[in-house]
Amino acid sequence: MFIERNPGDYESGDICKNLDDDGRVKRTGTWVTASAHIITAVIGSGVLSLAWAIAQLGWVAGPAVLMAFSCITYFTSTLLADCYRAPDPVYGKRNYTYMDVVRAYLGGRKVQLCGLAQYVNLLGVTIGYTITASISMVAVKRSNCFHKHGHHVKCQTSNNPFMAIFACIQIVLSQIPNFHNLSWLSILAAIMSFAYSSIGLGLSIAKVAGGEHVRTTLTGVTVGVDVSGSEKIWRTFQAIGDIAFAYAYSTVLVEIQDTIKSSPPENKSMKRATTLGVSTTTIFYVLCGLVGYAAFGNDARGNFLTGFGFYEPFWLIDFANICIAIHLIGAYQVFAQPLFGFIEGWCARRWPENKFITREHAVDVPCYGVYYVNFFRLVWRTGYVIVTAVVAMIFPFFNDFLGLIGAGSFWPLTVYFPIEMHIAQTKLPKYSFRWIWLKVLSWVCLIVSLIAAAGSVQGLIQSLKTFKPFQTQD
Repeated sequence: MFIERNPGDYESGDICKNLDDDGRVKRTGTWVTASAHIITAVIGSGVLSLAWAIAQLGWVAGPAVLMAFSCITYFTSTLLADCYRAPDPVYGKRNYTYMDVVRAYLGGRKVQLCGLAQYVNLLGVTIGYTITASISMVAVKRSNCFHKHGHHVKCQTSNNPFMAIFACIQIVLSQIPNFHNLSWLSILAAIMSFAYSSIGLGLSIAKVAGGEHVRTTLTGVTVGVDVSGSEKIWRTFQAIGDIAFAYAYSTVLVEIQDTIKSSPPENKSMKRATTLGVSTTTIFYVLCGLVGYAAFGNDARGNFLTGFGFYEPFWLIDFANICIAIHLIGAYQVFAQPLFGFIEGWCARRWPENKFITREHAVDVPCYGVYYVNFFRLVWRTGYVIVTAVVAMIFPFFNDFLGLIGAGSFWPLTVYFPIEMHIAQTKLPKYSFRWIWLKVLSWVCLIVSLIAAAGSVQGLIQSLKTFKPFQTQD
């Protein structure tokens, strides 16, 4: 929290020593902690569904699409990292949120469009993570049931109690004041993502080594054999969208960069973190996607740990699903904190005299020290977590809707705004070679977003046809 001080307060050397150039508490983040935030945000449990995406595209297009969007995400992320300060990327004024960056470089209606795309996406992701975490928790219970009673038993289990458990954990963690205090949770979540990705990869390698025959093709699922012609088109659209969105973390990039200390320059540290984060993600994505496809072929499931592509060893699959749940606990906070900060900052500016909103109450916590409680933060964040959990319970197919939200936010946040701000920052001449190919890249990604949105709408329609409120996993 930023606490304004009188000019005379800065005469104290101790106070100045603990403040950054903008008067806020000195940032202590490094490229290592930023990398942990990136990996936590990017490597979701969706890494385990990449085998399905590769199955739709085949051995040729699948890896090509993976590498293409890896390069696009890395490139546009470096452009966005240079925009954290304005107008100069090293000595300019800091911008604390994505909206602040867009306001500094572009202004006008684009600021509101950026905020709408970013915060709707963050809201959707937190609801989606509530559903996905509960599926992993349910998978642990069902795995033990299958092991005990056999694979033919249905082992029906409701997701709702596990969503409630996840929400209770998030209510506690949501009291972490801001992104700056989140490093330890992101590091833990990043370790968990490596753990379950490695387990999924290892099980897939073991299945391939076992010599079981599966059918794979250069072009993916075969029309007339695996799917109909229309299904092939819609699934291809969905697969391209899934891969494109799997790399995106621009919704939280600026907030992550705002945690980094100013020496060396933040943009340099952020680019280093981006290099490590995106390259690590790409390695895991390629390995899990390709090896998973080799293991399951054209019959690859959406998630081979929760979808029971494997039944044994059940204890290892249980451990992997627990790792997924722990990772999503941390990832929820990475995506929720910018939304928390936006609402709390807006309310503080709107009602600066309201003590319920602005006052911090010091509480001495044993074995921790002094913790500052803000009653508005306590009530608002608790209410937010409860609402997202209730929505997740009512709409268990929400992850299909999340694909549509991802399609709507991928192009503006990951591609359009970084490119337009780079053009404005560097004052690129119109119709120069670099200006033209940046515009072409932007339009290509817009087309990808549109076809992915079409695929998501078709998937959402199918889900609505089979929708059963408060459904169980069977």
